[in-house]
Amino acid sequence: MKGQRTEIWKKEEYSYEGAHGFIPVMVSYMHEDDKIHPAMIVVPGGGYRQVSRTEAHLVAMDFYEADYNVFVLVYTVNPLDEVPLGMQPLQDISRAIRMIRGKAEEYRITPEKIAVCGFSAGGHLCASLSVHWKDIKDPDPVYDRVSNRPDAAILAYPVITAGKAAHPGSFVALFGENPDQKDLDYMSLEKHVTADTPPCFLWQTATDESVPVENSYLFAKACKEAGVPYAHHVFSDGVHGMSVATEDWLEERGREPYTMEQIRLLSEAILRGETRFEKKTGEELLAKYGISRPAPEKWSRDEKEHLRKVLKEVGAWRMLAKCWLAAVWDV
Repeated sequence: MKGQRTEIWKKEEYSYEGAHGFIPVMVSYMHEDDKIHPAMIVVPGGGYRQVSRTEAHLVAMDFYEADYNVFVLVYTVNPLDEVPLGMQPLQDISRAIRMIRGKAEEYRITPEKIAVCGFSAGGHLCASLSVHWKDIKDPDPVYDRVSNRPDAAILAYPVITAGKAAHPGSFVALFGENPDQKDLDYMSLEKHVTADTPPCFLWQTATDESVPVENSYLFAKACKEAGVPYAHHVFSDGVHGMSVATEDWLEERGREPYTMEQIRLLSEAILRGETRFEKKTGEELLAKYGISRPAPEKWSRDEKEHLRKVLKEVGAWRMLAKCWLAAVWDV
């Protein structure tokens, strides 16, 4: 069964002020058999301002076809710097893991084999849980008794540091224009890796111009120093956001709309005059994210031909990650 939506919070549990009716969801890709499967939680990127379409369905299907039961997390974002997110995304992913592990029999998954796979800011979110999982309490005592520690993390071109190699926009979305240094230190994840951090697989391209490749090096170094099992792959060429790095990704296929729900609801609230933004901002959001009409092609013909040449190299991450997971989990 593919495409089933599950809200991860009850309405009375969720209070992010910029939600405009949105409640974070998991979209599941479940095998309809009697087997017990490992679980993969896919966490798309988007600078904490969107949940990227290109890092959702295509990634989910890749792991589904590799015999995982997969859940795409559509977490809380801050599209217009309306309300700083703070810890809300971290609360979202923590609840998602607790929900999946707590319902392991229903979801037909192995509770000791739950991995997270995050891209860019989604990689930051997965890495945040990997280092801070002990700090995150759940308001529901039933879920709070369930472990929220991932059993492994795949971090794809992740945002890691708030230091010199930072992706500044992600931290503005989290903490606003004038964050406290203690918040930035807490979310500079290379500073918080311990022996209790789960095994990590990192990959990035050396030519990434959006999130400097130093981010993955910093986290890999921290894993090595803490004795955390890890793998680190840096590919020679490619842009930020290459997702599964296949022809489907390049041709912008598989862009399912379910990741856009919060942006759609925000846009509709703007158009109804319920926010401080002008109505044209709502129209621009709907157009920018391909909700009101198809978005323009992302790549020029020359850019597309260049990227096509590097798909095979970069796309190898999918096979490498699955082999690494099999070794980590001894399957």
